[in-house]
Amino acid sequence: MAAFTIYPAIDMRGGKCVRLLQGDYNKETVYGDSPFEMARLFAEQGAQWIHMVDLDGAKEGKRVNDRFVLEVVEHLNVNVQIGGGIRTEEDVAYYLENGVARVILGSAAISNPAFVKKMLSTYGGRIAIGIDAKNGFVATEGWLNTSNVKAIELGKELANAGAETFIFTDIATDGMLSGPNVKAVVEMARATGKHVIASGGVSSLEDLRALTECTADGVVGAIVGKALYTKQFTLVEALKVVQGG
Repeated sequence: MAAFTIYPAIDMRGGKCVRLLQGDYNKETVYGDSPFEMARLFAEQGAQWIHMVDLDGAKEGKRVNDRFVLEVVEHLNVNVQIGGGIRTEEDVAYYLENGVARVILGSAAISNPAFVKKMLSTYGGRIAIGIDAKNGFVATEGWLNTSNVKAIELGKELANAGAETFIFTDIATDGMLSGPNVKAVVEMARATGKHVIASGGVSSLEDLRALTECTADGVVGAIVGKALYTKQFTLVEALKVVQGG
């Protein structure tokens, strides 16, 4: 059975740690002035991976908060995956060559599928595919738009192109602390036959337990953001749950 990994999330906007409610840039809460300090706290509490998102980058279509990512990679003993504002091969190479463990490609899977497939063939498992779904369809560009592409179909297509890891977000649950859409996450894992990391909606240790029970289906991790920032539970408690404590 695959191990289950907790990915504490650091969403960066204007150099600060923030959370957006359902991806809405007008519904922002600032939780810290320093992405690095937040990452250091998570590392001290036992995180092996940190999930970082460049929200400014996602909106502007280019790297904006990248220096904070490299600071974490350089000074902390954690694996980092980064998403947001990664649109070119130069962006991907920049992060991977500077020690980032995994680069997440999201909106580009719809807007530029040839690029995403090329990155998968070049970098293999170091590329994760972020699929954000709203009512089963893929949402793009920081969730500002919904496409007419079914999330499951996109997952299958990219699995065939070499994707090993998917990060799946059900937008309806993100930032709402309403519990993840476990059924949709499992469907994605089964349909692709690959590893899926659940993102969005985790609000309790029970939610994490429910996801860890799906490791046999290919659900291998959860990205946890708001629940940690609003102290629904601690990272230490979360890590205990997934380690069978």
